Amino acid sequence: MTMTTADFSQAAAAKAVPSMRRSFAEPRNLRSYLLTLSVWLIAIIASVPLFSVLYMLISQGGARLSFDLFTQLPPAGFMPGGGFGNAIIGTLVMVGIGSLISIPIGILGGIYLGAISPDSKLSETVRFVGKVLTGFPSILVGVFVFGALVQAMGTFSALAGGVALAIGMLPTVLLTSEQAIRMVPQRMKDAAVGIGCTTTQTVWKVVLPTALPGIMTGIMLGIASAAGESAPLLFTALFSNFWLESLVEPTASLSILIYNFSGMPFPNQIQLAWSASLVLVLIVLVFNILSRLFGNRKV
Repeated sequence: MTMTTADFSQAAAAKAVPSMRRSFAEPRNLRSYLLTLSVWLIAIIASVPLFSVLYMLISQGGARLSFDLFTQLPPAGFMPGGGFGNAIIGTLVMVGIGSLISIPIGILGGIYLGAISPDSKLSETVRFVGKVLTGFPSILVGVFVFGALVQAMGTFSALAGGVALAIGMLPTVLLTSEQAIRMVPQRMKDAAVGIGCTTTQTVWKVVLPTALPGIMTGIMLGIASAAGESAPLLFTALFSNFWLESLVEPTASLSILIYNFSGMPFPNQIQLAWSASLVLVLIVLVFNILSRLFGNRKV
């Protein structure tokens, strides 16, 4: 059987086409596989402490979880049972106060920095102060509020604790809101101006709805970080073994309860500290999940 010129041409073309299969023999592919494997190993090693903490919290504190923990007060030294319902309420109240103070200020500041006057000297100063406050030690915030508010009121209180948490939340909400507003496409703003919208209408009708997922992400992250704070509350809210009846009295919180009970020589209090740690981690986890959901939301 003789081969024609066309057959020779097809055979030559098939031979000239390189193989698309990846081969480990090629240095580039081998280097890619090794780097991928290294990244996976590093990620697994980095996750070991996280999963170890979660396992310890679930094994130590999960066995004690019950409805009574959320409805009873902390027990005295040698007493069995008890719970930390007042600490959960105190934490939620102080985080709520902090949110009511920091969220409006943070969003309004983000609007000014990101949409109204992003390049002014005032914006640069506020942006710099916000970044400094992001890394500011939280215990110094507690000392500041202690000197400015607790001593003026003459008592530790949930209000002072909420103010301290608000100072810690503010830079997160402010800077995240600014970045979310800056990410709004300029053509959307120009279109709003082109149809006759004022600056206020452009911000209210176009910029804020578009940037809302990013703003909500910053809010959720700020709330999650505030819920786990302990150092500012030592100087502002202190602690209480009773139910919260007034915003101007010492108030219990989960983080301070964990701090107090973990150093006691009583097994019941230590067990309550483990359970409170698990509940606090779950609260923070819920807010972090919400932040991811808002961040992935499309407007």
